[in-house]
Amino acid sequence: MIQQFNKLMDYIENHITEEISGNDISKIVGMSDYHFKRMFSYLAGMSLNEYIKNRRLSLANVELINGEKVTDIAFKYGYQSIEGFSRAFREWSGFLPSEVAKNKIQKSFPKFTFIIDIKGGVSMEFKIEKKEKFNIVGVSKRVPIQFEGVSQSILELAQSITQQQREEMHKLADLYPHYVLNVSYDFDEGRLEEKGNLTHMIGFATTKENTFDDLEQITIEQSIWAIFPNVGPFPQALQETTAKIYSEWLPSSDYEIVDLPSISFTKHGGSTDKVYSEVWLPVQKKENR
Repeated sequence: MIQQFNKLMDYIENHITEEISGNDISKIVGMSDYHFKRMFSYLAGMSLNEYIKNRRLSLANVELINGEKVTDIAFKYGYQSIEGFSRAFREWSGFLPSEVAKNKIQKSFPKFTFIIDIKGGVSMEFKIEKKEKFNIVGVSKRVPIQFEGVSQSILELAQSITQQQREEMHKLADLYPHYVLNVSYDFDEGRLEEKGNLTHMIGFATTKENTFDDLEQITIEQSIWAIFPNVGPFPQALQETTAKIYSEWLPSSDYEIVDLPSISFTKHGGSTDKVYSEVWLPVQKKENR
């Protein structure tokens, strides 16, 4: 995985003045836009789009010092106007392009290189489990992709569930964990910003077929799952576990993500400092590339 990320950094560098396609990037790293952007964000501490913008402005800084025209630089790095370029450059460097050109002010943003960094020697609890084909029955909504924090759109979806729907879901639920599942799938593709959407379902796992008109159903084929239990304050422990999965476990493991829904659940009730949650990630053994 680290090798693919560094290959991507080389690709971006070689195409820095061109439009960089999210689909092309997905082919290089071997995973969907959504999962890649999430992993990159955790590893790099910024979005991929922000990284590309910073690299372009850093190179533009060098060209300004070397005497290139602001107009030529702006259009070279994909800006539609001098004003747009000047505004972005000032937000990034603190100076206008003209000030940099006149006073030879240098600000840099180096190309990223990814390495495996084992932090603290703390083991991460997980298990690999094969699950037979099963259904998830519940309610769903298209929501904005959001890597961190509480999603207002998902909160609104949860609040929209009626008592009748809750009773119907409980009648169908017959599989572990017998708790409400949060399921994310059908991610927008081809975009570099975290501005796309995904479908989020709140429901229960079941072997039964949905017979209720006010509920929806998705079917998940037989697959392998990496399951990460965690206990701690909610939602911090769940979010920290997810961050470690993408930034530490995946890059150094023998597994890669497959294009199936990602699932989590939380057992609410009792102390908010010791809440049990699980994150389920659909995976397969890595192939030699």
